Amino acid sequence: MPAWASPRAFVSRSALEENLRAAHSARPEASVDVRMDAHGHGADLVTGIAASIGLAVVRDRPAGATLDPDLVFGFREGRPAMRFVGSVIGVKTLRAGEGVSYGYIHRAPADTRVALVSGGYAQGLVRMLGGIAEAVIGGVRHPIVGRVAMDACVVDVGDADVSRGDDAVFFGQPTLGDPPLAEWESLTRLTPGEITTLVGTRAARSVVA
Repeated sequence: MPAWASPRAFVSRSALEENLRAAHSARPEASVDVRMDAHGHGADLVTGIAASIGLAVVRDRPAGATLDPDLVFGFREGRPAMRFVGSVIGVKTLRAGEGVSYGYIHRAPADTRVALVSGGYAQGLVRMLGGIAEAVIGGVRHPIVGRVAMDACVVDVGDADVSRGDDAVFFGQPTLGDPPLAEWESLTRLTPGEITTLVGTRAARSVVA
């Protein structure tokens, strides 16, 4: 896979700071749990932000109260701090009856176009998501089809204007039109922390504003 196409986990510094300030205000006695690399967001990053606010962090087993990760990382409250994005590696025509991915468990019911998108089970996308999950490309939701592979998946884009190099968003900021992390929680049966830990430690992670 070309370097430019590597799936990316974007972690928002401002979202973490906003969430940490709100959590600290509600429970000033509690610490921030940064185990599991701060659920994939980066232990050093979260530790630095916490220090600027006057928050203690926990790197080992907590001895006292810790802040709710649902708020700290924006899992169910606050602002989501992680956005998971793949890249369109290529687009091709799929004729009616032709199959995609392992075992051809998905066969096109009609002529269509499919995109090969970076991001697979090595980055935390559960293999059985084909047929039930979607990715957003160019602001439009498109279904993931077939079995998810180790580093890539196939997305049915139909006649949409999709090209090599386009971003494919798996989850992130609902205010931007991204699928919410809660949707992936429901589909995968993994907790939000498990999902972001897998993504944040296995995708190319970058810190953004």
